[in-house]
Amino acid sequence: MSTEKRRFGYWLPATLVVGLLLGVAIGFLIPRGEDLPADDSAEAGFARDMSTHHSQAVEMGMIAYTRATNDEVRMMARDIALTQQGQIGMFQAWLREWNLQPTGSEPAMSWMPGGAESVKDGLMPGMATPEELKRLREATGLDEDRLFMKLMINHHLGGIHMAQEVVELSDDPEVVESAQLSINSQQRDLTDMQDLQKRLDTAS
Repeated sequence: MSTEKRRFGYWLPATLVVGLLLGVAIGFLIPRGEDLPADDSAEAGFARDMSTHHSQAVEMGMIAYTRATNDEVRMMARDIALTQQGQIGMFQAWLREWNLQPTGSEPAMSWMPGGAESVKDGLMPGMATPEELKRLREATGLDEDRLFMKLMINHHLGGIHMAQEVVELSDDPEVVESAQLSINSQQRDLTDMQDLQKRLDTAS
């Protein structure tokens, strides 16, 4: 492992903690009125489900950074891990502010119309299967780079769909604004990833 990767191996967990704390701080800094989302609300369901969804993106990003051979893939993996860890902190801060538990009694995705039916084997749309995660951990070289791009593109598509749904369903200004910012950011990521995927597919 290169000196740079070893340094990052020590630095990334600490940076993820900082990102989480920043997300928590952002979640508490924005003032609210007296009407808070209920336990079965779209806002609570989105915060809980997106925390789980993002957690897998962070995991895949950390795997890809330590194993990818392409520098662009490694930097993209790092940026995704840091960004989504910060957003997890924000979602969890919302739930605490709303006096709600991190997990609820409702099935995943049940906060959106027909959402529960899109959950397959306990996985929300775009999430990688345990078998795919195992392959990502074991892959090397260009195979690892290409697999990460494929899995993360699917993951972003699922995340964008969830964010678009809560924009339509929620009347909470903070949730709507944050979801729209996430949509914009992940759509930019998708454009970059799809371009990089094409270049990786033609590489030898």
